Amino acid sequence: MAIEDIVIPQMGESVAEGTIGTWLKKVGDAVAADEPIVEVETDKVAMEVPSPVAGVLVEIVAEEGQDVEIGALIAKVDTEGKASSGGSGDSKPAAKKEEAAAPAAKKEEAAPAPSPAPASQGAPAKDLMPMSPAVRRIVQDYNLDPSSITGTGKDGRLTKGDVMSAIESGSARTLDVLPASAAAAPAGPREERVKMTRLRKKIAERLKDAQNTAAMLTTYNEVDMSAVMAARNKYKDLFARKHNIKLGFMSFFTKACCLALKEIPAVNAQIEGDEIVYHNFANIGVAVSSPNGLVVPVLKDAQNMSFADTELSIANFGKKARDGKLTIDDMQGGTFTISNGGIFGSLMSSPILNAPQSGILGMHKIQERPVVENGQVVIRPMMYLALSYDHRIIDGREAVTFLVRVKEALEDPTRLLLDM
Repeated sequence: MAIEDIVIPQMGESVAEGTIGTWLKKVGDAVAADEPIVEVETDKVAMEVPSPVAGVLVEIVAEEGQDVEIGALIAKVDTEGKASSGGSGDSKPAAKKEEAAAPAAKKEEAAPAPSPAPASQGAPAKDLMPMSPAVRRIVQDYNLDPSSITGTGKDGRLTKGDVMSAIESGSARTLDVLPASAAAAPAGPREERVKMTRLRKKIAERLKDAQNTAAMLTTYNEVDMSAVMAARNKYKDLFARKHNIKLGFMSFFTKACCLALKEIPAVNAQIEGDEIVYHNFANIGVAVSSPNGLVVPVLKDAQNMSFADTELSIANFGKKARDGKLTIDDMQGGTFTISNGGIFGSLMSSPILNAPQSGILGMHKIQERPVVENGQVVIRPMMYLALSYDHRIIDGREAVTFLVRVKEALEDPTRLLLDM
């Protein structure tokens, strides 16, 4: 027997510890080199930890929900072992199952057996499926029947990878209509307490710190999206064929922000001590919704990226966020952020700064509204824009000018090509 220790790897200079999420392998399972075996949540990202060697998982040292420091031992792998044919090599889970089954059997003997419901009315035991809070959120967001997904985690638990694979392959069933038997079932608990993830706690801390530290103010404008929508509709098919990616709105907004940041550098700056640091590059953070909360991966040197580069990068970030594979490097180094609440239907909001950045642009829902042009009332697809900024280093004139430049570039996309 040759035992190899599995430890928490280095996850970035500022990350000192993490929390064990879901074990993707159980004791007795074979693991390949570089195969993910556990999910670990840090205060920045949730990521999968791979096994550095091939072998059999013989011991799990750190349980789910346990806080562990970087370099801490979490599991052991036998590099000469063979996977057990009967599933887990650990007898404890089986014993626990037997102990749990005994009280259930007594209850069945004491209570009269209910009359069987027709097969067409049978509801999946959704709340009895073994799921972590993160996985449960995905199941609920996609309205899935968890019993239609095979769990590969410990004790048959569904992992995020199981659910995402089922969604991508189309093998997961959806719950479009609540079965009558489920509606008649006893109501669940009136409330549920779930421990905050490390990432959620850090998001809460950072947002509150931004409010407490920055002299935050928001200025608003609206943009006529007619020109952008016309250009997109005209070239989207050709763009997709050439670059193998859809042409979205984010590339237009990213390019417009890069031009505006070049003209108004204070919006791209940040305070460090008693100094203002001006950046001669634009690292644009793009807010992305993930199963673990809102994350902001960064488009590095966005001022040099083409429309195709931007769309491909954003699509890649979205996939990595859903799969829990964003890295620390993906999240660091942003100088300005764009948040698109419009995809969720938001018509107007005031975004909170992503410290230590000094500016964030909020995009919103495109809605047809009556506007006046040349003395005539016409209907145009309009979007409200919101720029939240740190008034300590950005004056109102600079903030308003920045937002006007973004508006001008979007209403006349030729400016994006001519760098105007």
